[in-house]
Amino acid sequence: MIEQVTVRRPPAWRGRATVWLQAYGVYAALGGLILFNLVATSNFLTLTNLRTQLLQAAPVIIVALGMALVIGTEGIDLSVGAVMALAAAMIPRYLGYGPAAAVLVALLIGLAAGVFNGILVARIGIQPIIATLALLVGGRGLALVIANGQLVDIKNASFLTLGSGDLLGVPFSVLIAAVLAIGTGLLIRRTTFGRQLVAIGGNRSASELAGLPVRRVLVTVYAICGVFAGLAGVLATARLHASDPADIGLLMELSAITAVVVGGTPLTGGKVRVVGTVAGALLMQLVLATLIKHDLPSSTAQMVQAVIIVAAVYVARERNSR
Repeated sequence: MIEQVTVRRPPAWRGRATVWLQAYGVYAALGGLILFNLVATSNFLTLTNLRTQLLQAAPVIIVALGMALVIGTEGIDLSVGAVMALAAAMIPRYLGYGPAAAVLVALLIGLAAGVFNGILVARIGIQPIIATLALLVGGRGLALVIANGQLVDIKNASFLTLGSGDLLGVPFSVLIAAVLAIGTGLLIRRTTFGRQLVAIGGNRSASELAGLPVRRVLVTVYAICGVFAGLAGVLATARLHASDPADIGLLMELSAITAVVVGGTPLTGGKVRVVGTVAGALLMQLVLATLIKHDLPSSTAQMVQAVIIVAAVYVARERNSR
C-alpha cells in the first residue's frame, strides 16, 4: 500500500505579501520613518536638517549605485571603502596641480582598482568575494602608506566647494548623486550594456553560450564601481576638509551592500533596482539619524540595520523559492 504524502503549500496571501514587500517594502519603511520623525522628532522638517541628511547619504548612494551593478552580475565588491581611502590619500599629493587634476587622479585610482578587481573575477576566475577582499585588506594599508599614516588638512577653497557648495540651495554632492542615479537607471533600462549585465547576472553560462561579451561586461562593471567609489572618496574628503585614509570609507562596503539589498536587488543577480537602492541608502541613513536624535547609541543603530538586512534577505529568499 502506497502512502500518500500531502504537500502543504503556503497560503496565497503570504506569497502576495512577499512580492509586495520586495517591490515596495523599502518605500513603505522610508515613508513610515519620515512620518514618525515628523511627529516625534523636533526640528526634523527644517532645511538645515534635510540638507544634513542628504549630504550624509550622498556618498553612500554613489557607492551603492556601483555596488548594485556589481551585485546585478551576481558579484560583490568589498573593496569600495578601501578605494575611497586610496582616492583620499592621493588628493593632497596632486592638489598643487589644481583641483581638477586631484579629482582626475582620484577617479583614475578608482578606475584602476575596479579594473584590477574585474580582471581577477572575469579573466582569472577568482570568486568576487575573494578577489575584492584582497583589495579591502591591502588597499587601506596602501592608502595609509601613501599618506604616511597622517591626516592632512585640505585648504584649497575650490576643491572644498565640492563638499560645501551648492546650486540653488542643493548641495553639489547631492546633485552628483542624483545625476548618477538617473544615469545608472538609463544604463540599465535603455542600453545594450545594461541588458547584457542583467542577463549575465541571471545566467552567466547561458550568456556565454549566447555569445555575450561576458568578460568585458564584468570588467566594465567593476571599473564603474571603482570610479564611483573614487568619486565618493573625493566628496567625503571635500566635506571633511581633510584627507584621512584611516577613516574615510570605513565600513562603506557594508553600508552600500545594505542599501542595495534593502532596496530589492537580489544577491543572486539578474536584476538591478536603482530607485530602490537610492531609497535603501536614504532609509539606512534616516534610521541612524533617528536613533541618534532620540539619544540612542550608534551601536543600537547598527543592530537595527542588521535586523533590516536579515528581513530583506529573508523576503528575497522567500520570493526566489517560489
